[in-house]
Amino acid sequence: MNIVIYTKEHCPNCLMAKMVMDMQGLEYEERNVDMDEWRVQFTEHFPEVRQLPQIFFDGQRVGGLAGLQAALKQLETR
Repeated sequence: MNIVIYTKEHCPNCLMAKMVMDMQGLEYEERNVDMDEWRVQFTEHFPEVRQLPQIFFDGQRVGGLAGLQAALKQLETR
């Protein structure tokens, strides 16, 4: 599974989401929107999104921390 997480510095929910994924042993690519490259890409593709983190499983947005927890529960039931 390809997991991408958009984060920013000093974001408690971003830190928690990464910790949850680390505890689950999931590998992910972090894209910090404090860097111009990722901020431009993120705002171009998702201009309506205002909260971070934003997490994507295989290109599908699961949302933030709550979405991550819901997606992980779904994966457990499969």
